[in-house]
Amino acid sequence: MAIKSSSRALGGLGGGSTSEYYCPCHPHVYLWFHRQMIREPMAEFLGVAILIIFGAGVDCQVVLSGNEGNYLSISFGWAVGTAMGVWASGGISGGHINPAVTLALATWRGFPWKKVPIYIFAQLMGGLAGGALVYANYFHAIDIFEGGQGIRTQATASLFSTYALDYMTAVSCFFSEFLATAVLMIMVLAVGDKNNTPTPSGLAPLFLFLLILGLGASLGMQTAYALNPARDFGPRLFLSMAGYGKAVYTYRSHYWIWCPILGPFLGAQAGTVFYDMFLYNGDDSTFNTAS
Repeated sequence: MAIKSSSRALGGLGGGSTSEYYCPCHPHVYLWFHRQMIREPMAEFLGVAILIIFGAGVDCQVVLSGNEGNYLSISFGWAVGTAMGVWASGGISGGHINPAVTLALATWRGFPWKKVPIYIFAQLMGGLAGGALVYANYFHAIDIFEGGQGIRTQATASLFSTYALDYMTAVSCFFSEFLATAVLMIMVLAVGDKNNTPTPSGLAPLFLFLLILGLGASLGMQTAYALNPARDFGPRLFLSMAGYGKAVYTYRSHYWIWCPILGPFLGAQAGTVFYDMFLYNGDDSTFNTAS
């Protein structure tokens, strides 16, 4: 089947008028259509990669430089990373950059379930790629900090993925991530609600900057506030391939599953249920749709 298209519609490809026809097998058209198929997941990939580059980057810079007391720098770095990641992806994919957000929107807000697997896969791979880039950038500083080449311990693994403070119990770790992610999700839904107080067009990332800065400054100390399974598991997956081994998974009886993954997933679900059940009137919510 031939496709009728102006040169403008296909980004100038072919340079023809609206009367020209293009065969789908034409290389330019073939590539254009396939690029559209991966455009949204690639935006999620890029958004998470940017989040990790800023976030893990500031962790490395603060700790490896010996300036460990400057916690506010870390909060700012993760906040900037979130804002930049959403600015890079929001107009294309919605800027979820978080599997917990994607799953909550699919469960309660009508986000297509068929997109969920590829979104989450892209987000995880973005986390892995972002972690790898930061690791490559600080490779020599990590060697010096660890005391020699090839030495890799939790002391630097914690610059990329999350670990709890020693006094935290398993239940406390889970609750900390659950609570912070529930607050995150409620605020994300509130700022996107046209009947509440939405941000002006294009300024949602600025709102997210303030939100992540606030969450980091108030709830971030005890578990390093993952809030996002891709932010933790993507870099953790890279660490297991970069010399840190299975220790990144066996820490605290597989802490990585029940705290930075299950905590955010369930927290986002709880936050969405609360907001939609009591505050939201939009017809895209399961709570406001007739059976």
